[in-house]
Amino acid sequence: MGIIHFLTQTLRRLYDWVLSWADTPYGSLILFVVSFAESSFFPVPPDVLQIALSVSKPRRAFWYATVSLIGSVFGALLGYYIGFKLWEITHDFFFAYVFSQESFGKVEHLYHTYDFWAVFIAAFTPIPYKIFTIAAGVCHISLFMLFVASIIGRGLRFYLVALLFFFFGPAIKIQIEKYFNYLVIILTILIIAGFIVIKYLI
Repeated sequence: MGIIHFLTQTLRRLYDWVLSWADTPYGSLILFVVSFAESSFFPVPPDVLQIALSVSKPRRAFWYATVSLIGSVFGALLGYYIGFKLWEITHDFFFAYVFSQESFGKVEHLYHTYDFWAVFIAAFTPIPYKIFTIAAGVCHISLFMLFVASIIGRGLRFYLVALLFFFFGPAIKIQIEKYFNYLVIILTILIIAGFIVIKYLI
């Protein structure tokens, strides 16, 4: 419970801090940077910032979704480049801390068989997207396919959030404030579950 309390308080401060950016000219820029980085190397998903900004300004929710999408897709291209060009100097790290060599063989087969759907599912769900963008480069799947699947998967994810906040922003903000601690726990579980899927099930 101590860890959960610490995490809740930390995210509460982060949530309040992020909200403060909505009234500055830099909120969209920071959202772009976070979205870009998360698709290739950064651990925190952009949804947190997108939601915080949309809570503050629901009428700009679709703009924030667009910023998230553009940053995320360009970040996916960077992740692809890392896998395509830098795998030889990074594969020991992945085999040691992310998945085994046997599991990677399964991922490679998954890409060669269901390449579009593998990227799409990773883009739309809490599964760590950066792992799939890097693996896409390692497996040399079509860059155009990665681009299209990223647009569709990430677009559905970000614009679904925008749709909710555009029409129900004030009501959702009240619920977030009321159940913030529970939402933190749920978000943490989803992120952990995503890493478990990557490490043990694929």
